[in-house]
Amino acid sequence: QVQLVESGGGLVQTGGSLRLSCLVSESLTSISAMGWDRLGPGQVRAMITRMTADGMITYGDSVKGRFTISQDNSKNMIYLQMTNLKPGDTGIYTCTVAVRNPGQYTSSHYWGQGTQVTVSS
Repeated sequence: QVQLVESGGGLVQTGGSLRLSCLVSESLTSISAMGWDRLGPGQVRAMITRMTADGMITYGDSVKGRFTISQDNSKNMIYLQMTNLKPGDTGIYTCTVAVRNPGQYTSSHYWGQGTQVTVSS
């Protein structure tokens, strides 16, 4: 199965920036979709962003214009650039990927353990 390891979280002030990284155990070219979710302090999981293999990108309403997803296929890395951070952005950020099962019209989904982001007032 696919393994994902996130890093780059930390404590930042409101208005600050942070870049999260996700190391994926296989080539990103084999992944049909990738993205980031957030588990907030109220234990509510929110979709932060998704990017499909054909380059279609969506963002959750709360982060539009502030967060940017990107990838580096040569390094099997997925990034989340976070700017103008707010206290409401606080949570555990998990990287997620979807991989199409060979010879099947189904996909398998994987998540990392997450990295903590805390934004102070």
